[in-house]
Amino acid sequence: MDAFNYFLDLILPRLCQSCKNKLNIDEKVVCTSCLLKIKYADEERIYHEFERKFKDDKIISGFTSCFVFEKEKEFQEIIHQLKYNGKFYVGVFLGKFMAGELKHILLDWGIDWIVPVPLHHLKRAERGYNQSEFIAKGIKVITGIPVKKNILKRVRFTETQTTFNLQERKLNMEGAFSLKRKTNLEGKTILLLDDVITTGATISECGRVLLDAGAEKVYAASVAVAD
Repeated sequence: MDAFNYFLDLILPRLCQSCKNKLNIDEKVVCTSCLLKIKYADEERIYHEFERKFKDDKIISGFTSCFVFEKEKEFQEIIHQLKYNGKFYVGVFLGKFMAGELKHILLDWGIDWIVPVPLHHLKRAERGYNQSEFIAKGIKVITGIPVKKNILKRVRFTETQTTFNLQERKLNMEGAFSLKRKTNLEGKTILLLDDVITTGATISECGRVLLDAGAEKVYAASVAVAD
């Protein structure tokens, strides 16, 4: 099989989705050099992010992430390929990588379902897919936790939040989500998943809807966390 893959790499080279250099035979999607350059979210950073974004609202019971999003760096290019260039396999790769790094946390939380944060139907129609669903597929491969993508829906198209502060983003997200269909959430522990979490306003609003519908606990995870 290695010989076959080597032959394929000769006629159709696989390129790193960050630096665009040719991948080695044992590398997948992103080269080792680029992976080593991406800043990891250590325990101190995760604790700080949870305290700042989620603790006071008492909606999200715990939060974890794998990387720190840095502008004009390797991770931004990787996530761009997933979100805007239709590279679905990048999402699965990121989900597998993330689950490999954080599997012990996800299993300790006793997650019943992974729920990807939904896009508004207009945004999904424009993009053609929800990138978080592919990340969730990768996590499922490693952990076996089922993915439920038809529980939540985004009912309001919110204006861009790039210039909003934390409180303004929370107000902007109020009423933006609802249950997509009647689902029995009683006693369920749910993991909300997004590609990048910035202020946490979107996650918190989704979590509020799930708790109001009967979920026992809601946790949150993302591939990366941003300021």
